[in-house]
Amino acid sequence: MRGLIRRLKNAGLSISKSVEKALLTVCISDFTDYEYNIFYNDRPVVFLETSFGGVKTISAPHMVVTLLHHLELDSKQQIVVVGAKGGYIAALIAHIIGGEGRVILLDPSIEIVNHVSNRLRGYPTIECRLLSEEFSEDISEMNRVLITGQIEELPKWIERGLADSGFAIAPIGNKENQILMKIENQAGEMLCTEMGNVVFGPLDIKDSVIQTPSPEEMAELVEQLVEMMSDMSLIEKNERLKLYDLVAELRQLPDSLPPPEEFEDPSQHPMYRLMINEGEWFMRFWPVVQLMSESRLANPGGFDNEFSTSHDDFVP
Repeated sequence: MRGLIRRLKNAGLSISKSVEKALLTVCISDFTDYEYNIFYNDRPVVFLETSFGGVKTISAPHMVVTLLHHLELDSKQQIVVVGAKGGYIAALIAHIIGGEGRVILLDPSIEIVNHVSNRLRGYPTIECRLLSEEFSEDISEMNRVLITGQIEELPKWIERGLADSGFAIAPIGNKENQILMKIENQAGEMLCTEMGNVVFGPLDIKDSVIQTPSPEEMAELVEQLVEMMSDMSLIEKNERLKLYDLVAELRQLPDSLPPPEEFEDPSQHPMYRLMINEGEWFMRFWPVVQLMSESRLANPGGFDNEFSTSHDDFVP
């Protein structure tokens, strides 16, 4: 973590002493059961995967520290986090604002609420709640609101609940591109400030199901996975060889195959059968493959950027 913090600072990110202390105190491994060492290469980490293919992640460190910087946190504040991110960001915030502050964590998935409630048992100042479509409960005097997933506009209940001089930070836009916005309540008037382009996933895990790649696209993703994990020494030689064998088999499948969703039993799709037949050793890599099939991810704090001195890409 110290090395990661150094690389992020070299990339030009602002990390206060309080944020740095929280990063060194809160362990990423407490919030996921998936492979987490890629976090130290400034990559997002999967914390939950559903049976229908939805994946939710803890944002890459460069985005975490960017959000914490813009929140301007202080003691005794009431902070609302919409979108759990595994509970990791809420834990960092709780450390920064101290025992007299309060963090309310909201998520639209009961599965995620249960997950983070379990992971945050040692944090008495954090409260986890379910955010439903009919959510109308008034949470007043919110000093800060952080929304960690794509939305098209700021919900009215947040506008109503912001304290004077309080503000919300949210990625506002469509699924492909958003602008990170700071929306501040100044005597009842909402003032907006743009803070850069971002690409966040949807708030609700059910909306995070991605389109199945073709056999050729899947082969390319597995190749990228092998290269990335080999560079980070996170994969054994025998696993690397097995994955390259899988790549060769995937490339033998016709690219004209209909997607698994069009099969009466998707598990019988030739591409799925190839991967399932590899067994549990391959399935532990699957969430990482799903991540890589989404937008290209920036990682200014990565091992390859040890001597980087600038950062202007806010893709989480």
